[in-house]
This record gives sequence, C-alpha cells and structure tokens, in this order.
Amino acid sequence: MLEENKATANGCGKIRRGIRNEAALLALMEKTGYSMIQENGQRKFGGPPPGWEGPPPPRGCEVFVGKIPRDMYEDELVPVFERAGKIYEFRLMMEFSGENRGYAFVMYTTKEEAQLAIKILNNYEIRPGKFIGVCVSLDNCRLFIGAIPKEKKKEEILNEMKKVTEGVVDVIVYPNATDKTKNRGFAFVEYESHRAAAMARRRLIPGTLQLWGHTIQVDWADPEKEVDEETMQRVKVLYVRNLMISTTEDTIKAEFSKFKPGVVERVKKLRDYAFVHFFHREDAVAAMSVMNGKCIDGATIEVTLAKPVNRESTWKHHFNGHISPGPENLLGFPNKEDGHQKSLGKPASLPVHLNGQHSPGPAEAERCTYPFFPGIKLTPISMYSLKSSHFSSAAMHLDYFCNKNNWTPPEYYLYSTTSQDGKVLLVYKVLIPSIADGSQNYFMPDKLCTTVEGAKELAAQFTLLHL
Repeated sequence: MLEENKATANGCGKIRRGIRNEAALLALMEKTGYSMIQENGQRKFGGPPPGWEGPPPPRGCEVFVGKIPRDMYEDELVPVFERAGKIYEFRLMMEFSGENRGYAFVMYTTKEEAQLAIKILNNYEIRPGKFIGVCVSLDNCRLFIGAIPKEKKKEEILNEMKKVTEGVVDVIVYPNATDKTKNRGFAFVEYESHRAAAMARRRLIPGTLQLWGHTIQVDWADPEKEVDEETMQRVKVLYVRNLMISTTEDTIKAEFSKFKPGVVERVKKLRDYAFVHFFHREDAVAAMSVMNGKCIDGATIEVTLAKPVNRESTWKHHFNGHISPGPENLLGFPNKEDGHQKSLGKPASLPVHLNGQHSPGPAEAERCTYPFFPGIKLTPISMYSLKSSHFSSAAMHLDYFCNKNNWTPPEYYLYSTTSQDGKVLLVYKVLIPSIADGSQNYFMPDKLCTTVEGAKELAAQFTLLHL
C-alpha cells in the first residue's frame, strides 16, 4: 500500500511538473513570438524566427550544446543563449518520457554570434554544479565515395549520384597524379543539407547498392576546418593542385613569376601539388587570379589561397588520402568528426622524439577508461570496422588507409647508420606492393631517428603525405 501511495505521488508530481513546464513554454512563445513544434525526437523553437526573410543563416552559425540537465527546457535555456545574439533556431533533443536527451543545437543568425556563444557559454554553470559544453556544430554536407572506376569522368559520377541519391549539389573529382585522364578512384559528393547527405549515406552503405557494377566505399568526408576571415586576409601562400609529377619547383616559380618578376619567395612541391610563397599578399592574390585554370606542362592547375595550419597539430591528414592545403607542415592526426558525435573535449598533444628533439607529433586520441564489470559481453571485431578517429598513431592510420583502398598492408624495412657523435640513427623504408597505377610504391623520409618507434612513425607520416 505504501509503495502504491509513493507511485501515485510520483505520478502526480510528474503531472504537476509537466503542467508547469507547459505553461512556462507557452509563456516563452507568447513573449518571443517564436513557434515551437516537436517531431522526430526533437523540439524546434523558431527556424525561422518571426519576421525572418530570405534564406537560413550560412554554415558556421550553429553550435552544439552538451551536458544539459535532463529536466531543463527552452524556458530556461533560450534566455541563456540569447545573451550571445539572436537565435534563428533552437533544437532540443527529446526522449519519449518527456525529458530532454542532454544536448541541443542552437543556430544563430550570424557566425560572429555563434563564436561569441562558444566563448561565453562553454563551461557555463547553468545550475549549481552543472556545467554545459558549447562548441561549433559541424553540419557536414559532404560524403567521401571510394572505389570508383578510375576512367569515370566528373559528369558521369555526378549524373550517377543524382540518379541514386537526392539533393546532390556538386561532385569533386581529383585527377590521378600520373595519368590526368583518370581519376584517383574516389570523389567527394556535396549535398544541399546535412539531412540529404545522411540519407544518401544510408542508401549508399556498401552491400546495399552497387555503382557501375562495383561495391563502393562510403563515409563522411572530413569537414574542412573553418579559418576566420581575419586570418585568411593575411595569407600570402598559394596552394596549387593538379600538377604533373614531373613538373619541377623551378618551373612553377618561373610560371608564377611571369606576370611580375621577383614576387615569388620560394616554392615547395610535394608529389602533384605545391605551395607557392610570395613576399607580399597582394601579389599572391593577383597571381591566384591570373594562374587559376592555366596549363603547366600540359596539366590544368587549380590555385587557391592556402589555409593556415593549426599550430597545435601541424600536418592534417584526412582518412581519404587528401591532404588539407596548409604550408609548412608536419603530419598530425586530429580526431575525425564523422558527422555523428560532436566531441566537447580537445585531444592532448603527444610529443615525439625525432633527432633527439621534441617535435610536434600526432594528436593523441582522447583517452578515456571505463570500468570493466564481470559479465559485460564482448564482441570480436576487426580494427578495419572502426572509424579512423580510433587510431592515434601514423602507423595505424597508414594500415587503415591501405585497407580502405584495398591495398596490401605496408611493409617496413629498417636501416641504420652512425652519427658523428657515435649515436645509432634509424630510418624505415615503407613498401606498398599493391599500388599498381604506375606511381611510386616505396617511401623513405629524409630524416633519421634515435628510436625504432620514432623512425616508424616518421616513415608512416611521410608515406601518408605522399600517397
């Protein structure tokens, strides 16, 4: 009887709280003029707000909010987030029970407001002892499609993707490094929205659909890191893509100096792309306008401003084999945002000893430990079924990348020499036998290490950079 009375009391308490919450939400809607609807496990406040005209705000205006108390709702949350600026849409994820799911997405009308929200509300104490996390929401609209026949042209790939998925905006295809008449075996497909990309990814999951008689690979493309406009206004380095392997740095410098002699400081070429450094930004911008789309040694080049590299993790590598344009780098491996989990933590930097000195190394994946209770069910899996964000070392990334491209695992061959002061110095040569497109299949860095682990990591980094 006592238990029944408790249950009845709890039920009445929930009803009273529900009535109070409903009244608070109605008061919020009346005060702001915003509408509110609940669908597909989320409650949308606004989107658009009253009186809004024109398209929704551009990408970069949305933030992800985590660690929200489960019994907190829009009537308390919206006034907090309005401190940073005008809210276009507030999406609170909801449970069937009526509680929230602990996270939400807030879209502001401008990027500046979103950045301010991150600055003033990340780690904000929203209730005594309860701190929320706020970070940029990466609304990924791009898919990576691998195992595409190399003879397919951009138009063919675009038409095929439009046939099998909806909302396709564009397809980005890169020419093969050694044969410009072929593609590299993969493409990036841009969709009109994150939802369209997510639906396409679900439809294209391997095993459910074949294209051109092939089973394709599908994953979220790594979203490009946003660089603020103020930083980009200082860039005086150009990123040049689609060069011939045989094209030399001297040739590139000569071509970019034709419109105005003496403006190029230096050129750094890596395989079929290069970074062209200018003494002055205005000359870099002028050269970009003149040279984009020009032919060098028979190849039509693409020229853009290089994006500065994050100094905390110099060298960015995308799992699909494409290096983010950034001058003067050492390869690092930040956690991959795969379009699902929005991590609030920042990975720690793992220093690696190279040539006896500390050098910026791969960003170490955030390490978390959880208790292992007796009776927990374990399922055997292959490492290749994981996401690339589960790997923190370059060697593991290289092995994963080879598997993704249906290549045989890399083979490491160790060599040594002795330094002038008598130290044993080591270097690995990496061989990937299954690269059969005529490009180089062995790689050896131009630096020596004092440890086996350091030598292997450096060799793997060097190989990933040149693939």
